[in-house]
Amino acid sequence: MARHGVKLAMPGEASLPQPMRLAAFYSIMRFWKYHALGNDYLVLDPADAPRAPSPAKVVRICHRHFGLGSDGILYGPSKVKGADFGLRIFNPDGSEAEKSGNGLRIFARYLRDRKRVKEKPFTVHTPGGVVSCAVAKGGRKITVEMGRVSFQSRDIPVNLPGPAHEVVDEQIDVAGAPYRFYAATVGNPHCVLPLNEISPDLARRLGPVLETHPWFPNRTNVQLLKILDRNNIQIEIWERGAGYTLASGSSSSAAAAVARKMGACDEHITVHMPGGKLQIRVADDYAITMTGPATRVGEYRLDDEAMK
Repeated sequence: MARHGVKLAMPGEASLPQPMRLAAFYSIMRFWKYHALGNDYLVLDPADAPRAPSPAKVVRICHRHFGLGSDGILYGPSKVKGADFGLRIFNPDGSEAEKSGNGLRIFARYLRDRKRVKEKPFTVHTPGGVVSCAVAKGGRKITVEMGRVSFQSRDIPVNLPGPAHEVVDEQIDVAGAPYRFYAATVGNPHCVLPLNEISPDLARRLGPVLETHPWFPNRTNVQLLKILDRNNIQIEIWERGAGYTLASGSSSSAAAAVARKMGACDEHITVHMPGGKLQIRVADDYAITMTGPATRVGEYRLDDEAMK
């Protein structure tokens, strides 16, 4: 039986009472959708789905036409040692990300909306490290201590000739032309190209080539960086596993760190992206504090039919 486009019973469950059939169906197909400056994620709670979705299921769920549509899935919270909550982050191509600044802000907002946290800071474990989050009263302003940026080739990683070193203002050939670039990690890899002019078209042209460049064994996120003044930068983003993206917290963190490394910007930097602005503080040791919004879109229940 179907009602409002949602199938009420899963195959093989006809003998269950109606409330149990509903609970069993919804237990693996309930999502909360949020966006962070246009970068949208679906939150899947382990309380509803004891196992994380397979890569193939992630691709189908995230598909804009055949699924619910999103830039990724946040699977959490889980119980972990050394942090208040655990989180796994899946890209729309089915791969798993080490860290996501926008994803962390969305996850923090989800925890607040579900009344699992209050205004007191809390910690979240990701494969890219443990971060501290705080959600301001009202839930719209979230601050995340993203960790310390490293430019060391072995940390990112970047496979360059010679001994390990900071990847700062080096040359890389892309689409038949040489570009200067910086490589950095804030728990996930980034390739930043400082340019006088940037555009979405240029990001779409250079991004996929740089993402899969042989120097980056784990692939990389890509940012085209334009310095506006001592406290403002503009970026265009090609996100690893997702493609062209309106906004990214980790990309903002890496690009702001590069701007300070260049000596072009001061400690407090506003990052301008197509989806909006983030506030980034780059400390003297390149520890990053990110502050920005996360917006609730709605609650979704995906029909089992969509997964076939």
